[in-house]
Amino acid sequence: MSLTDGDAAAVSLHDVGMSFGGKTVLDGVNLDIAPGSVVALLGANGAGKSTLIKVLSGVHPGHRGQVSIAGAQARLHSPLAARRLGIRTVHQHIAAGVVPGLSVAENLVFEEMATGRGNPLLSGRGILLRAKEIQSTLELDWDDRTLRRDVAELGISDQQLLILARALSSRPRLLILDEPTSALSAAEASRLFTIVERLRADGIAVLYVSHRLGEIDSLADRLVVLRDGRVTADLPRPFDWDTALRAMLATAHTATTLRPVDAGPGGGDTVLSVRGVALLPGGRPQDLDVRAGEVTGIVGLLGAGKTELAEGLFGAAPFASGALELDGKAYRPRHPADAIRAGVHLVPEDRHADALIPGWSLAQNLSLPFLRSISGVTGLITRSREVEAARLTIERLGVVTRDENSLIEELSGGNQQKIVVGRWLAHRPRVLVLDEPFRGVDIGARRDIGRQARALAGDDAAVLVLSADIDEVLEVADRVIVLVDGDIRLDTYEPEPERILHALTGDVR
Repeated sequence: MSLTDGDAAAVSLHDVGMSFGGKTVLDGVNLDIAPGSVVALLGANGAGKSTLIKVLSGVHPGHRGQVSIAGAQARLHSPLAARRLGIRTVHQHIAAGVVPGLSVAENLVFEEMATGRGNPLLSGRGILLRAKEIQSTLELDWDDRTLRRDVAELGISDQQLLILARALSSRPRLLILDEPTSALSAAEASRLFTIVERLRADGIAVLYVSHRLGEIDSLADRLVVLRDGRVTADLPRPFDWDTALRAMLATAHTATTLRPVDAGPGGGDTVLSVRGVALLPGGRPQDLDVRAGEVTGIVGLLGAGKTELAEGLFGAAPFASGALELDGKAYRPRHPADAIRAGVHLVPEDRHADALIPGWSLAQNLSLPFLRSISGVTGLITRSREVEAARLTIERLGVVTRDENSLIEELSGGNQQKIVVGRWLAHRPRVLVLDEPFRGVDIGARRDIGRQARALAGDDAAVLVLSADIDEVLEVADRVIVLVDGDIRLDTYEPEPERILHALTGDVR
């Protein structure tokens, strides 16, 4: 549904911007959401979706620009203010929306009690009755026994339905659903879609954030694409998915390629072999061979199975099925230590959560997985070895820092990423897996990291680069594989942007 002259948007954003530490994450966002419409928001990780949601939810009151509700300028200075103005959000991280230790019924009425809208003197029986009224908004059929259970005993999908019922109990003006089907079964997702259709018919505006193109294609009236904090497409139905994905993934491909001119078939022997591995629950078994002397790029949207592949190869989340071989021998990593010993190294998707230790120096972060190599016979770390290794990495990757003793948090994002990559390069891995290695880094750092990946492949190692960004992969890879819902849809040495886009959109054509 689009706005006509004289109509007021349920919620309107004008020139909304947000920055953190000098880095712009939202830049001049303009968006109108009409009553009774479902607007889908699509974007790769880091595009600004979460920040936009938090602006609308009152979590980031320090934004630039203007937010209006029903035509009147609004000040969303807190989550409570946003709720009182009719904006309700069901966040992707369900655990943040329930209170363990309280019953299911108490969680259903929790917001009313906490904000003073409910009767603070309600008895247990009164809470139960009000909880039944709230759950009826979703036609949930939890009996008294279930309502009295600790909410922590509910499954994730039921916790999500609880949060949604609580949000709908006050009839919101705008309901924001952030990856709402990520924890739902097919039957539960179908029930959610029915609810969304009912909300649209009731005149409630819905902002639907999802990476699942099929859901967007069937539910949304409009599709808005974010990239690098900007709206890069605003499309009506029927959706042009080529245009949408170009806007999301930047496939103009104007960047200088790092691939050799003669890139193509002709890599070395198979280094890593994957057979019969299901990347996602209930997914089909996949086979993959990775060869020496090549950079293999794996393109996929959020939820495609990229990180599951990376973590399985590294032993961080071992595959439940299938078999692996490394240089012709069985390879069964049950823990990252097994992978490191075998020469399989991983640069993880989230460097802050999984790769760096704040408060430690650059040198200490570099040496962490390889303490044996810098220790003497007594087992004590030899400081001179640690410092020398750090200096070599700083020089090799052009890390901008005061010296090897600088705390890791003093470095820019791009230089932090160089440290994570350099940690593994220094020990000459047989297989290097880079999961979203260019996220949050500038073009210079991206080129430096890409050159090191190519140099490692040139030394007869196998390199995998996993990314949702087509241009990033095209810049560095000899071979491109497209993952969609855990399935390999394309495997080519002729990685043309059009072929990649067609493979990515095959499920919505």
